[in-house]
Amino acid sequence: MDTQAEALEQSFLGWQCRLRQIAMRRGEGRPSDGMQPRILLKEDGLKEDGRYSTTITVLINRQSAESDASRFRYLVQKTHDPADRFANGLKFLSATHYQRPHEFSDELTALFQPGGLLVRALLAKRLCTLAFSQFSAAYTLPCTVRQLADDTPAYQATYWHNRLFNSRMPEDVIILGFKPDWNKASSTI
Repeated sequence: MDTQAEALEQSFLGWQCRLRQIAMRRGEGRPSDGMQPRILLKEDGLKEDGRYSTTITVLINRQSAESDASRFRYLVQKTHDPADRFANGLKFLSATHYQRPHEFSDELTALFQPGGLLVRALLAKRLCTLAFSQFSAAYTLPCTVRQLADDTPAYQATYWHNRLFNSRMPEDVIILGFKPDWNKASSTI
């Protein structure tokens, strides 16, 4: 990766950490627009305006996600009260979790229900573009897509993070990883 691409990656991760700090500290953990990119799938032969587009909520995970997965699992299993889980998760994530952007992996993750049209399209194409925008910043990230195995740290961290905030989350889920091609990514700040 060249220097410009590396700088773009670090800028994006820093921006994502700031957005998440704001969401945890001032927004009661609700995902903001910048955490919910439009997902673009350009079909062969269609013009630019013929793309399928929807938004998804993505997570950023630390490069060593094992300890976060364990912490999230502990917070979920510690109590049966969804309000306590939510409060404990918010307290943990609003403290120092997003203080060091360089500790985070650039592979974004998202949770889906199996069998949906979008997840099937993403797994078939294995490519998409994530378009992020909030405040005066926008990032366009062409990504490769992969399904994470349920025993990987990023899968576990994503699963248990989502369980903290959604007590009615189904057991049967698919978690996809989105790995940006930083040499083809762009931003406007």
